[in-house]
Amino acid sequence: MNITELNKKICVVGLGYVGLPLAIEFAKKYEVVGFDISNGRVEELKRGEDRTQEADLETLKKVKLNNGIGLSFSSNVDDIKSSNVYIVTVPTPIDQFKAPDLKPLLKASEMLGNLLKAGDIVIYESTVYPGCTEEDCVPVLEKYSGLKFNQDFYCGYSPERINPGDKVNTLTKIKKVTSGSTPEIAEVVDQLYASIITAGTHKAPSLKVAEASKAIENAQRDVNISFVNELALIFDRIGIDTTDVIEAAGTKWNFLKYKPGLVGGHCIGVDPYYLAHKAESLGYHPQVILSGRRVNDNMGMFVANKVIKLMINKGHKIQGAKALILGVTFKEDCPDIRNSRVIDIYTELRQFGLNVDVYDPHADKNEVIEEYNIDLIDNLNAVQYDAIVLAVCHQEFFDLDFVQLKNGGHAVIFDTKSCLNRDFIDARL
Repeated sequence: MNITELNKKICVVGLGYVGLPLAIEFAKKYEVVGFDISNGRVEELKRGEDRTQEADLETLKKVKLNNGIGLSFSSNVDDIKSSNVYIVTVPTPIDQFKAPDLKPLLKASEMLGNLLKAGDIVIYESTVYPGCTEEDCVPVLEKYSGLKFNQDFYCGYSPERINPGDKVNTLTKIKKVTSGSTPEIAEVVDQLYASIITAGTHKAPSLKVAEASKAIENAQRDVNISFVNELALIFDRIGIDTTDVIEAAGTKWNFLKYKPGLVGGHCIGVDPYYLAHKAESLGYHPQVILSGRRVNDNMGMFVANKVIKLMINKGHKIQGAKALILGVTFKEDCPDIRNSRVIDIYTELRQFGLNVDVYDPHADKNEVIEEYNIDLIDNLNAVQYDAIVLAVCHQEFFDLDFVQLKNGGHAVIFDTKSCLNRDFIDARL
């Protein structure tokens, strides 16, 4: 079997930051149905709108179904029954105990199990731990389809590498890892992605290898960031600036210039827990991975406590003081609020008795209320603040008049991103 022998009708399940760009690219060469359980999301896309800001809207409007090639959207399961390649891009979050939450993935597998036909291929892109596809998803597909894995239907795994908000390193420009449940299917999956990924593909020898590659990509970044975050905690006590130290050390050719900061988002702050979960299930309790997570998870608390100390040193009364947090998304110039660690700063400041406003021109106000129970303010015209925390380095924040935002010369400004002029801030990471 090769790509030319398979008359592919592709269904992309999940139309978020990962699924929508993927559906658009495949639709330039194949018939594609973009499926999402949210009817509101589907209707939005049918209007040519995208709240994630990941889609090229002009391209989105052009890839309408025509002569067997193009894109349609649906929240009706009946509309995807005729597909023969299903690509699953649903979220894989963690629960309140930091354990993998596979409910969205398993529900999607259950839905597809009821639709599978002989010869169909299910490709997973959602981030999982090594073995998840074969050990957790395949049994669900078999149960609800009544079909036999690697005899009647097949699976692939190709980890997503979307970088939300990045308009340079887009889907087609990032090399894609692929894999399949048999050597023949691995080749089909690889050719399928190679047909749209201009940066090329890397065919992994097994599903588990492909799954593991995704998990360690982000675990590696998490550990590296945790190292500089720990340095920031140490250098704060010494009384020296972390950025100054990194710039000095960075003059050596092989020094990696990671920066300290809040570690959130859909991958870096989540994927290490998937890897740790798998390790613990096999009797190994990881040390480095989880120690890095502990450091990074505490950075929001450190920032809030540092702000309070600075305010006390300047003679502020803490109870009832007014604080402003600039930014709530997990990264700059992006509307993605998933797993944002800004909430840690907000919660800690509130517990100290401060009245805290949060302003973010990129975040969706309703999503922030639903996810974090924070009512974003609409503008910055009416109030002056005793403390200001720059949590996200949105481009719009460079144009703010911080003097006007401060409630007098003794107000505190903390820059978590080290992106503001250091002459008028009190502290930074």
